[in-house]
Amino acid sequence: MAVSGATSERTVGTSLVVLDGVNKWFGELHVLKDINLTVARGEVVVVIGPSGSGKSTLCRAINRLETVDQGTISLDGLPLPQEGKALANLRAEVGMVFQSFNLFAHKTILENVTLGPVKVRGVKPAEAEARARELLDRVGVGQQAGKYPAQLSGGQQQRVAIARALAMEPKVMLFDEPTSALDPEMIAEVLDVMVDLARRGMTMVVVTHEMGFARTAADRVLFMSDGAIVEENTPEEFFTNPRSERAKDFLGKILRH
Repeated sequence: MAVSGATSERTVGTSLVVLDGVNKWFGELHVLKDINLTVARGEVVVVIGPSGSGKSTLCRAINRLETVDQGTISLDGLPLPQEGKALANLRAEVGMVFQSFNLFAHKTILENVTLGPVKVRGVKPAEAEARARELLDRVGVGQQAGKYPAQLSGGQQQRVAIARALAMEPKVMLFDEPTSALDPEMIAEVLDVMVDLARRGMTMVVVTHEMGFARTAADRVLFMSDGAIVEENTPEEFFTNPRSERAKDFLGKILRH
């Protein structure tokens, strides 16, 4: 998948997301193994690897949709809260876009995007609506504001989900396989929105199988296997000269097709 243009207007700054010695088990299964990861402000980190390698669990742990059994995770210098209002406040700082779009079916597109800012951030409805319309225009679905999710294509719904996350003005955006439920022609339109976000300096952690996006938009590629970060490097180095046998094997299989 070729994606247009790279990341010109961005600067990478101080640490924003820090995982230190993170471990997680599902019963006997050790799904995250001693994860140490620092994501800088403005950095785009793409996480790739085979199914079952722990990528989605890592992504979901960053906003505590998954709890961890050992280690710490901090956002902007503060540890993730355990529960309650503090956790809700933290989640407002972390945008999340899922494989399934998770839009409210009984609300219009505009209502989906304004709900969080009004209810969680306390933004005035008129201000939230103006910002929502601006974001919907930016992701290319401004004309759909009065429709319901079921009236939109999958690609359009995912772009609405991105606008909804952006409406909360998060410090970091997490994407968990955002294109894997889409038809091929819809994938490019979502990736274009994500490339634009990267260009504008949004801090992003992206779990994806889209190698074109990883090559084009990432500052750093993490390769995970069996719950561990096996390798990390620039896209250029990772794709042309993978160091580990596991990464070489993975890339050999996917880049042949």
